[in-house]
Amino acid sequence: MTRWLEGAVVLPDRVLEHGLVAVDGARILGVWDLEAAARPAGQDVHCTTKLEQGFIAPGYIDLHVHGGGGADFMDGDPEAVAVITETHARYGTTGLLATTLTASEGRIVKALGAVKNAPRRGARVLGFHVEGPFINVRAKGAQDERYIRPATVAEIDRLLALGEEGQAWHFTIAPEISGHLEAIRHLAGRGAVVSAGHTECTYAQLEAAAAAGVTHVTHLYNAMRGLHHREPGTVGGALTLPGMTVELVADAIHVHPAAMQVAVAARSAADVLLVTDAMRAAGMPDGEYLLGELNVTVKDGTARLVTDGSLAGSVLTMEAAVRNMVKLVGVGLPEAVAMASLAPARKHGLAHRKGAIAPGLDADLLLLDADLRVVETIVEGATVHRR
Repeated sequence: MTRWLEGAVVLPDRVLEHGLVAVDGARILGVWDLEAAARPAGQDVHCTTKLEQGFIAPGYIDLHVHGGGGADFMDGDPEAVAVITETHARYGTTGLLATTLTASEGRIVKALGAVKNAPRRGARVLGFHVEGPFINVRAKGAQDERYIRPATVAEIDRLLALGEEGQAWHFTIAPEISGHLEAIRHLAGRGAVVSAGHTECTYAQLEAAAAAGVTHVTHLYNAMRGLHHREPGTVGGALTLPGMTVELVADAIHVHPAAMQVAVAARSAADVLLVTDAMRAAGMPDGEYLLGELNVTVKDGTARLVTDGSLAGSVLTMEAAVRNMVKLVGVGLPEAVAMASLAPARKHGLAHRKGAIAPGLDADLLLLDADLRVVETIVEGATVHRR
C-alpha cells in the first residue's frame, strides 16, 4: 500500500511549503508541490500522514560514528551494533559508517566482522570508517597511542578483503608519515575515500596528499595543525584546496559556532559534512564510559579522557547537529539538512540511492517537528522509530 506524507518537504535547494511525498515499499514513488499543481490524478491518497507543523526531510547519513546507547563498534559484538543503529535512528540517522578506533589489527577485524553479522535494526550500516591506527601520535586526540602504527598496503588489503560488494570504505590517515602517500594512492585506487586526520601535516604536505588521493578532512579543526598566516597548515589546506570536503562535529563543543561559519563560508555548505563522532555515551546519561580501552568521563554533554581531559569523541546526534547549524550558525534549513544527507551520500557515491527526497530513491525519511526534533524515522519505507 502506498503511504502518503503531506507537509513541508525539505529539498536540497528549497522547502516545498505544501508538499506531498508518496512511498511505495522501500522507494519514493513521487514528490509533488501542491501549491503549484493539483494532487496526483488517479491516485488513492486516502492513507495520508499530514504534518500541520514541522517538516518531511531526508534521512541523515553519519560518516563518523563510533557508538551510542552504551555500545561501541569496537565491542566486536553483533548485538552492540544493533544497539548503536537503533539508538542513532531515534535521532534521525538512517545510514552510517561503522567507525573503528586505533587498536590492534585483530580487534579491528573483529569489529568489522561483528557488523557483518549484526541484525538489521534501525539505521543501515553503509560501510566502514577506519579512523586510526594510521595517524600521527602527536595529534592522537583520544586514540590509544599504544596501537598507532604506519600504514602498510598489506594491512590495508587485509581489511578491504573483509568488505562486501557495495559497501563504502573511508580511511582516516596522517599524510605526513613516511610511506603514507603510497598508502593513500593505494586506497584511492581501491575506491576508498581517503581523509586526512589526526595529523600535523603542513599545507604543502596536504597539497601533496590531495594529489595522491586525499579528498576529505576528518573532524575539521580538531586533532590537526591549525591555521597560521604564514603556514596555513592542515586547516588552511582543508578550507582552500580544490575538491576537498570537510566534516564538522557541530556540537559547539568541538568547534565554536564562529569557526563553523568560517568553514561554511570558505567551502560552501555543499562541501561541509555533518558528523557526530559519537561514542558509546550518545543517548545515555552523564557518567563514566570506555572509549576503546580508555576511561572517559561524560559531564554536561561533554566527553573527556580521564587521564588528561582531552575531548574523547562526543555524545552528539545528527538531529542536534542539524539544529545547531540552523540555530547557532545561521545556515538555512535546506542547506543544513543537505550537509547531513545529500553531501555525505555524494561523498560515497550513494546519491543515486540516498540523501534526498526524489522519485526512485530509497524511502529514508524523517518527520521533524517545528524545532527540528525527530518525530518519526523511516528506513527503506519502514518506520523504525516513532516518538
